[in-house]
Amino acid sequence: MPDNLTVLPGKVGKITETVINTLGLTVTPDTPIYIGESNINHMMKRHPNEYIKYGAYIHDIINAPDYVGIKPNDDSIEYVRNFPVDNDYVKVAVRVSGSGTYFARSIYILNPNKVNNFIETGTLKPLTLGQA
Repeated sequence: MPDNLTVLPGKVGKITETVINTLGLTVTPDTPIYIGESNINHMMKRHPNEYIKYGAYIHDIINAPDYVGIKPNDDSIEYVRNFPVDNDYVKVAVRVSGSGTYFARSIYILNPNKVNNFIETGTLKPLTLGQA
């Protein structure tokens, strides 16, 4: 497992054409996604267990998600990846700032039953490996 202390502020991914097409976004392909110091501090404060366990994987979750979706109440892009060892579905929420920059804002472990429900209702859309 990577050392979570190696997660530094900076670019952690991009919004790919596949994600844009899957979700019907009006974003330029390859728009960068960043994580700032305040985002890291938020994750460590509000979701410490998730951050400790999966913070070093934020780049991987964004760049190779199993599922993507849009959270309706704040229009954040949800990147979800399954980690089969513990059967954890880990979501990284990406939101646009007032200046138009996209930031990884939160990290959560989702309940597998909720994930299945989100897939069935189309809230989360599956991506096949290499499609992100």
